Amino acid sequence: MSLNEVLTQLSIISIWEGLALVLSLAYVIMAAKGVMWCWPIAFFASAIYCIIFFNAQLLMDSLLQVYYMAMAIYGWFCWQLGWSKKDNHVTYTRWPVSHHLVIISILCVLSFALAHWLELNTQADYPLIDTFTTIFSIYATYLIAERVVASWLYWIVIDAVSVYIYIQKSLVVTALLFVCYTILAAWAYYQWQKHYKEQPVDNNLSSAY
Repeated sequence: MSLNEVLTQLSIISIWEGLALVLSLAYVIMAAKGVMWCWPIAFFASAIYCIIFFNAQLLMDSLLQVYYMAMAIYGWFCWQLGWSKKDNHVTYTRWPVSHHLVIISILCVLSFALAHWLELNTQADYPLIDTFTTIFSIYATYLIAERVVASWLYWIVIDAVSVYIYIQKSLVVTALLFVCYTILAAWAYYQWQKHYKEQPVDNNLSSAY
């Protein structure tokens, strides 16, 4: 796709896609800073993207947005429980590497199986890549709600792969958004690591992420 084509699509971006873009960026930035109001913003951004992805026949991505809406509610209550009134931001945790490796293995098997089913029974585009990003996004979102530092490492990979999908589907603005997501995820990981190390309880184990 040429630069002129990209500029043309940017000039005709829909109001709804533009709003979803702004809300989504605001969510990531606020989540990286541990601001609880990121969750209501995430809810409305996901509702908009649910419709956009459904119209683009990215079925798994559309379904994923429904999950994000539910997780926005769950995340709001989880962060309330983990809120530090002293520091005025959410507290963070780490899980053992072995735990992550077991879950990753299970999710890979599940992704291959679901992608195979979609390939045989639906008209979904890019079923394998789309399914992998969807399955791991579900897990990574749960990790953010649970305030696990390593959640942003998952998002770095997921967002980078998603850029390719959206370029292929000519969703230029969304692809650009995910480029920003990849960069912001790296920044968010740095922020959460920093705040985790500054927490009063010294539970910073080298074997946990």
